[in-house]
Amino acid sequence: MPYAGAMARLREAQKEMTRTLLLDAGLGLFVSKGYATTTVDDIATAAGTTRVTFYAYFPSKVEVVKALLAERLNALLARVPSAERGSTENELVAVVEDGSPERIRAWLATTSERWDAIRPYTTTAHEAAAVDPEIRALLDEWLDEAIGDIRDGLDRAERFPATTRHFRSVLAITELDHVARQWQPDRWGVARDEMLDVLAESWVASIGRRR
Repeated sequence: MPYAGAMARLREAQKEMTRTLLLDAGLGLFVSKGYATTTVDDIATAAGTTRVTFYAYFPSKVEVVKALLAERLNALLARVPSAERGSTENELVAVVEDGSPERIRAWLATTSERWDAIRPYTTTAHEAAAVDPEIRALLDEWLDEAIGDIRDGLDRAERFPATTRHFRSVLAITELDHVARQWQPDRWGVARDEMLDVLAESWVASIGRRR
């Protein structure tokens, strides 16, 4: 029996490793080749396995993107499951509820340190959404979850007219998503600290607490 248990654990570890290799290969190819031109065979070959093995783990490359967003990207962003919506970032809700310029600036600075790590995932998601309606819907849902975090913070603080809170949240997340995907050092003529200062000013104006 101990031998059977050890073999079962080994098989599970091997399955998890194969799944990880497929996800890694998919992400790498989506970034280097683009989502539209990457095939299932490409992913399987890059992972050192076969098309048949790929389909044992994922029904399509769409499911690879879903897993990359739901598992890896959410983990990188410290998003956890939520009963109200798919996921939430509790710290973001708390920061918005507080609303102070200092807390918003600090949260944006911390988040910006992860931009290089998350960019392959968000870039892939946006590229895939342009050609795949299912990914488009998934990306919209994922962005709505982040928008919902800001809305929750504003509702808890009872800041700004209730009729404007959702729109303010949309503006803040849309702005952050674009900057996070496009930012490179000294791009747009500003250094990192200056960029964060301006981004924080914009967030404070749209969702923050005035002094």
